[in-house]
Amino acid sequence: MGMPLELNTMIVTKGKESRLYDNYFTLVKEGYRLYPLDIPIEVKKTINGEQSGIALIKKVEWEKDQTSITYQLISLNSTN
Repeated sequence: MGMPLELNTMIVTKGKESRLYDNYFTLVKEGYRLYPLDIPIEVKKTINGEQSGIALIKKVEWEKDQTSITYQLISLNSTN
């Protein structure tokens, strides 16, 4: 019996991220997802949307068919 696992190479927030402090955010996604740690990856609001920034994922946790990530935003593309 296998466990469904998705490999992600970008963070898609859909506006559901929460700020922890400074430039650190947390995001909970449905299902089990694997992300690269401490490597700069794109942050987007939607999968086909514009890149809104670059982040480093600091922590990934799996529990109850959900993935929780903590990431540090290192670059932000201004929408103004």
